Amino acid sequence: MEEIIVNKVAQSSLETIDLEKFYPEGETIVFDMKDHLFMELILKEKDYRETLKKMNWSVYENKNVCITCSADAIIPLWAYMLAVSYLQPVAKNVVAGNESFMHEVLFLKNLSKINVKEFEGKRVVIKGCGDKEIPASVYAEITKILVPVVQSIMYGEPCSTVPVYKKRN
Repeated sequence: MEEIIVNKVAQSSLETIDLEKFYPEGETIVFDMKDHLFMELILKEKDYRETLKKMNWSVYENKNVCITCSADAIIPLWAYMLAVSYLQPVAKNVVAGNESFMHEVLFLKNLSKINVKEFEGKRVVIKGCGDKEIPASVYAEITKILVPVVQSIMYGEPCSTVPVYKKRN
């Protein structure tokens, strides 16, 4: 007598969210404040303003730009703001911080576009394994987004999950 193998995972009502689908795209480029400091220590306002006016901003066109300073210098906050005022019209996205921070900001921005109504009252699995590294903040954010609408949240793969949240009746 032959036994029929039934794929219970395929038959389940689980919805799987693969966070890699929200992975940020586009080239990231660094705007390093160090390049605009006197002796890599001091920001001279007049010189800085003049340098920014004369810069070729097209190298930042349609790129994700993170403004940072790789030198151990104290940079006034207005200096970041001034750089953003030049970058905003040409860059795709601009943040003050390193490339890792930029990546996280873009990931969260992409995740905020999720249609939560699709998951209302459903059992959801947040896919845990993949080819790309996903920051913990993204897992926290998807949980925060889904808790008000879903029946339950699990982490892992549909065949092997860790329960995270279950709606109380």
